[in-house]
Amino acid sequence: MSKMAADHNAVNLSQGFPDFPVAPELITLVATAMKEGKNQYAPMPGLPILRENIAVKIEHLYGATINPATEITITAGGTQALFAAITALVHEGDEVIMFDPAYDSYDPVIKLNKGIPVHLELKAPFFGINWEEVEANISPKTKAIIINTPHNPTGAVLSNLDLHILEKLVAKYGLYVISDEVYEHIIFDGKTHESILKYPAIYANGIAIFSFGKTFHATGWKTGYMVAPTEITKELRKMHQFNVFATNTPVQYGVAEYIKNEENYLPLPAFYQAKRDRFAELLSSSRFEALNCYGTYFQLFSYDKISDKPDTEMAEWMTKEHGIATIPASVFYENGAHINYLRICFAKSEETLQQAAEILCKI
Repeated sequence: MSKMAADHNAVNLSQGFPDFPVAPELITLVATAMKEGKNQYAPMPGLPILRENIAVKIEHLYGATINPATEITITAGGTQALFAAITALVHEGDEVIMFDPAYDSYDPVIKLNKGIPVHLELKAPFFGINWEEVEANISPKTKAIIINTPHNPTGAVLSNLDLHILEKLVAKYGLYVISDEVYEHIIFDGKTHESILKYPAIYANGIAIFSFGKTFHATGWKTGYMVAPTEITKELRKMHQFNVFATNTPVQYGVAEYIKNEENYLPLPAFYQAKRDRFAELLSSSRFEALNCYGTYFQLFSYDKISDKPDTEMAEWMTKEHGIATIPASVFYENGAHINYLRICFAKSEETLQQAAEILCKI
């Protein structure tokens, strides 16, 4: 869709990247590291100072004491961390429960490792997990469950109750949990991010995955991290070492300093909620209907009042004929479910949001 947007000079609300600048302080910190000659390989697990500062951040946010030397690994973004996590855990014939609509890297990596993805569908419009259905689909071959909260593409958020139910399933069936938490700081309406790091019984069999790119508006830096107990981390690092070995050194130095100040990330919920609400205000006279969004910088919109086109056709038509690019929700489903929803990214400048809304209100 981003290529189609470029080809047709369309406003791009499809791919999930902000179009506003990274904080100047963070740019300066990274540039300073470069100028100081910190441009060679970092240690394979990541710079010790960055892992130590992440451990402090985790303890402050989630009350978990994490050993930075043996439980934190810096990765080339969240997707590489997911690749390492799935590849470390999943072997031929292993089943992995995942939830559609889903981020598009889960399924192919499971299949690449000869595992079997078990797709369970989150039902619109709330997209909550049906835990009875989950338990009914657990078999002797089930190795792991992948969760994602806040959830891309729906904006749904798992609750304390959800995590307690998951905790019981992990204990009962000995399952691993891969928890995609890259939007941990983008959560709205007073809700709390329920990281698996807050639940020792889950974390004992868990891998939590995070992204500095999402948090600090720098998706192109491709820097994230995974947190897992020592024995699991040993396996993760085998995958990481022979996949990328190490990640961007000056970015690690810059981020290590930047995260010491919690004011660089704690205001993010209010910042992005204001953008969500502003975009809703701008679209109030349109025929698009917004679904509830409690996290991430994506929101699903129904176009039922406009067209009965399949969503892929609708997205293509809007891009080519109206100059506005979105993502059809069906691409996040194994079966390509047609549900008349488009995913829109609102991590955009005021100018972009106004320009996009002006177009959408005319459709």
